[in-house]
Amino acid sequence: MTDEIWKRDEIASPCVKLCVVHPEARLCVGCLRSIDEITMWSRLSPDARDAIMAELPARAPRIATRRGGRAARLQG
Repeated sequence: MTDEIWKRDEIASPCVKLCVVHPEARLCVGCLRSIDEITMWSRLSPDARDAIMAELPARAPRIATRRGGRAARLQG
């Protein structure tokens, strides 16, 4: 078996194997992609993947708010 498939010049998936969809933002909390983006990833062009990768850091604040813990108790 050759390793050519693993040496392709592609943008790697941002998956970190923490696959949980945030109920309100509808994004994976691990990689920040939408379900549609995850599903289509292997069929997307390199340009489309690059565009998604560029957007991911801006999505983090949409799911970063914590609802509980000590900070929430002190506010209430």
